[in-house]
Amino acid sequence: MKAKHQRLTLVLLAVAAVIGAVLLAMSALKDQAAFFYAPTDLRAANVAAGTPIRLGGMVAKGSVKKLADGVTTAFVVTDNRDTVPVTYRGILPDLFREGSGVVAEGRVAAGGAFVADTILAKHDERYMPPQVAGAMHKTETLEK
Repeated sequence: MKAKHQRLTLVLLAVAAVIGAVLLAMSALKDQAAFFYAPTDLRAANVAAGTPIRLGGMVAKGSVKKLADGVTTAFVVTDNRDTVPVTYRGILPDLFREGSGVVAEGRVAAGGAFVADTILAKHDERYMPPQVAGAMHKTETLEK
């Protein structure tokens, strides 16, 4: 076999290996990807129970309640159009409060509730995660 053919064979094998690695990585990450949903989007999408997602919006005023075990917190996330009840077991961030922006990472439970594994709160009075701001703007525009 000529050197030219050997190089072509090696290049083709390298390209096939890279494509194979990319496909393997994509299939492995498919189950780990967490998509962002506002409450209205979540209701419209009919996400299957157990699907890992990110839920973002504002913590509804008057909705934060500590449960009897002292570690579990129940609250409602809203985008001013729809609401989703959220349950979180753990220590909340210091900046978490009613009326502030929040992103909850977790899974949809049966019945449309949301069980959060991680809570992310905004870092100052004017900050809102870009995804939340975009979703809030989209739902406010639809209301007009």
